[in-house]
Amino acid sequence: MDIDQIIDKIYPLSAKSKLMLEENIIEVSFPKHHMIIRADKIEKNIYFIKKGIARTFSNIGENEITFSFGKEGDTIASLRSYIINQKGYENIELLEDCNLYELNTANLQNLFKENIEIANWGRKLAENELLKAEERLISRQFGTATDRYIELIKNYPGLIQRVQLGHIASYLGITQVSLSRIRTNVR
Repeated sequence: MDIDQIIDKIYPLSAKSKLMLEENIIEVSFPKHHMIIRADKIEKNIYFIKKGIARTFSNIGENEITFSFGKEGDTIASLRSYIINQKGYENIELLEDCNLYELNTANLQNLFKENIEIANWGRKLAENELLKAEERLISRQFGTATDRYIELIKNYPGLIQRVQLGHIASYLGITQVSLSRIRTNVR
């Protein structure tokens, strides 16, 4: 997905504002298993996935708990760093070789001061990420593992072929054996 499509998906900008924003975005590539964001660190950039897939997780004791996936067109960010410039709690690992768009948050903050359209774009970016987090929380609280699995494959078609089943089981809050049963019943 190209950067114009990603920007427009978040909040359409005029040609002038989009150009100002794009002048601050660079394309970068990282290999599979690269940790693009680490917990307990202030992250200075946000990323948009051009090609590839990522997972967001936290370490709880000796376990890694996956709580979201990102695919082409999605945002990779530590919201605590982006919004309040504090250390994040999440780790984000690339699950494939990835091509990303990188945007420095300090540069973006300066653009917010200069351009109200870009400031509104940044607000919409944060609102969209907040809504995704809320949907995950509600799903986790009220949906069954089967419901969460069905929602996951609806929102991320092809994810099962691209991601280790252990990460999917962790995301659903179940064992791989339970995931296998669910997959058999859903087919």
